[in-house]
Amino acid sequence: MVCTIEIYEKPKLNDPVLIEGLPGIGFVANIAALHLIHELEAKRFAEIFSAAFQDLAVTTETGGTRSPMNELYYYKRQGNGRDLIIWYGNTQALTTFGQYELCGRVLDLTEELGCHLVISIGGFKQEELKRPPQIYCAASDHETLKEALSLGTKIMVGQIFGIAGLLIGLSRIRGLKGFSLLVETLGTYPDANAARYALSALSKNLNLELDLSRLDVAAEETKKVLESFGLIRNIGEEKKKEEQPFRWFI
Repeated sequence: MVCTIEIYEKPKLNDPVLIEGLPGIGFVANIAALHLIHELEAKRFAEIFSAAFQDLAVTTETGGTRSPMNELYYYKRQGNGRDLIIWYGNTQALTTFGQYELCGRVLDLTEELGCHLVISIGGFKQEELKRPPQIYCAASDHETLKEALSLGTKIMVGQIFGIAGLLIGLSRIRGLKGFSLLVETLGTYPDANAARYALSALSKNLNLELDLSRLDVAAEETKKVLESFGLIRNIGEEKKKEEQPFRWFI
């Protein structure tokens, strides 16, 4: 199975943090990552294609095509702050082998760039939401778990399917530190509110100053892209499909 990374630039980064933002339950990570890219004016430096992505292309209004893809962006902080690598895309891999291969290739590249900390974001599906929604966490080690819990999270008990869980597990095997931030969501539509809480926790951890007032813009853009790939439909249709969740989402 082929997973290809086209690298446009190998930036020199200061102890960068990898932030994962692929589609999942409530598309929380996807919205959060896209907002980070917009707000920080992050620069794309790599594009990822995999044989485990969907076997389709979507046509555009101008007659072109859009393919399933993942991208890596970087953001250089001013002063001595840690730089960021943002992993964004319109799909995860559709097979177990593909997921492992995808994670492995991304970790290979980000480790080359000096990354030692990985943060994944996701949605935690609930039938009813608390106000405010609770954030859950899981981590690679006890020290990193304490760091995540200091953000006002609770320990996640159970399974985390997809990249959000796999990435942290593989990071631990490689000797990297990492944790997941999983925000409660109904999971039936792109949840900008859940993404807001994820970004608030992330900002606190990384000492980022983010303007979250335009988060709905990222949510709407995410909705359009995912609709074009048939990953989400209207809310009524989604409710009918609740018994058939995508296993590779979290």
